[in-house]
Amino acid sequence: MPETYPLAESNPAALGFTQKPLDHLDTLIRGHIAEGRYAGAQIALARHGKLALFQTYGNARTEGSMVAASNDTLFLLFSQTKVLTSAAVWTLVEEGKLSFMDRVADHLPDFAANGKGDITIEQVMTHQGGFPSADVTQATWTDHALMRQQVCNFSLEWTPGSRLQYHGRSAHLVQAMVIEACTGQDYRDVIRTRVIEPLGLGNDVYVGVPESQQQRCADTYAPEPRDNSAAFRAAGLPSGGGYATARGMAAFYQALGHGGKLGNVRLFSPRLMAYVARNHTGESPDHAMTMIPMHRGLGPHVRGSSDRIRGLGTIGAPETFGHGGVGSSYSWADPTSGVSFTYLTNYVSPDPWHSMRLDRVANLVHAAID
Repeated sequence: MPETYPLAESNPAALGFTQKPLDHLDTLIRGHIAEGRYAGAQIALARHGKLALFQTYGNARTEGSMVAASNDTLFLLFSQTKVLTSAAVWTLVEEGKLSFMDRVADHLPDFAANGKGDITIEQVMTHQGGFPSADVTQATWTDHALMRQQVCNFSLEWTPGSRLQYHGRSAHLVQAMVIEACTGQDYRDVIRTRVIEPLGLGNDVYVGVPESQQQRCADTYAPEPRDNSAAFRAAGLPSGGGYATARGMAAFYQALGHGGKLGNVRLFSPRLMAYVARNHTGESPDHAMTMIPMHRGLGPHVRGSSDRIRGLGTIGAPETFGHGGVGSSYSWADPTSGVSFTYLTNYVSPDPWHSMRLDRVANLVHAAID
């Protein structure tokens, strides 16, 4: 039997949103598609445990047979997947199986190779581990013993803890292997059974898409070829291989923005959520993000009060937190208003246009919060 989506349907007016900025958002997205910026998109807006808006635009596939996107379409999350992977780590902290201040090598002894013995889980989760360019081979997608071996063999590029630099793939590969070491289970199964399914999102969020659901996946396009293969979709890479609907991610962020609780389901404690969603890196500039202070938490990043911020909206409340997907998407929660929002597209757009449109998209939603 299909899982029941956990948010009751409502409408923007009933949940205290001003309509005019949302109309501008709709016009903006339709304009992007008309300009050929991306083929398809999905947005979802929620507040106080209810779904205010869920809208799908354009096409899921444009090569070969044109396939229109629908509310059932799954979009590639890219790095939005990172927060799902980190959330599985949070569950292990709440069970006492690990601490954020543990050394990675306490759980993966072989990780101590190449001078990495003192790196903590907290340093990895805040992108201060010192191995930002490390990656694994495609052979590891179906061989996690090999994945663990390659992760443990990562080499340092600079002294751990000495700088902030986005670890695009490597940090969450480490987290995935710590999850497997602590549980004895495939990290994808842990994410599903400990995070996704308890929230009632088993039909809307996937880290590793089963064959039976892959026809729902939108193809992803970019200036360079992207991998839309069944093997990639099934791999569920912990740094950027998740797929979801916008309403699925908006519901996930409803839980995070409400102190770890969605409806009657308490997934995380309020204290844990306050800890992982706070700024752990101060105003340190991210050397991979044009030196913008990214205010890294232990999974998401936080708006803060800097003049510049990536993806969360210039006018967003300082407490707003979330994460994006490269050139394509963002999700965030604003705990001060009870609002969560997700914007997904299926084209990897380069900067500076990508960051400029994200700021406009987020600002229109913030402006609608009454």
